[in-house]
Amino acid sequence: MKRQGASSERKRARIPSGKAGAANGFLMEVCVDSVESAVNAERGGAGRIELCSGLLEGGTTPSMGVLQVVKQYVQIPVFVMIRPRGALCRPLPVTFHRAFDMVHDPMAALETLLTLGFERVLTSGCDSSALEGLPLIKRLIDQAKGRIVVMPGGGITERNLQRILEGSGATEFHCSARSARDSGMKFRNSSVAMGASLSSSEYSLKVTDVTQVRTLNAIAKNILV
Repeated sequence: MKRQGASSERKRARIPSGKAGAANGFLMEVCVDSVESAVNAERGGAGRIELCSGLLEGGTTPSMGVLQVVKQYVQIPVFVMIRPRGALCRPLPVTFHRAFDMVHDPMAALETLLTLGFERVLTSGCDSSALEGLPLIKRLIDQAKGRIVVMPGGGITERNLQRILEGSGATEFHCSARSARDSGMKFRNSSVAMGASLSSSEYSLKVTDVTQVRTLNAIAKNILV
């Protein structure tokens, strides 16, 4: 597509199908919040990107500018987090956020999502991680019977992916596959902190790791293909 007044042509945006599975038997979605992470996810073998902003806040809607640049640099489908926004309409496929994990009755909530037209739900099984919530994820997939994609997400790593896929029967999964990268800032005043977060250094960035994506991709291929 071409922005009015822009001098360069951009590739026409594709609308992904949003259906379960892929040509190779599984689909790995990687959540990213930067162009660098999106490129790394594709290089590592991800099948789809969830584009967000503010992952430390659980993910918010990214800017149009970030989306446009990501679409210039990657070829795989890009799902944009809408949290919250109105005016969504078909034929755009929509994934329900992990707000699902806060519901009182997940089995009933799954049926509600079906009636509302959602094609996918991201869940950790209403627990602290997908591994902890594995029994419920399995029950949800069994109840879904292919009517909606139940996509495990939350704390998925190379150490637990095999157990989650084999124990749930899922064909899609969601991960961040991130590692810390030192920032390029040269002078650092250790006496001053500009942010309120104490959980991570202000002098490092969390970026999608190509090696982690490749490793997770290989594990899924070995199990599902």
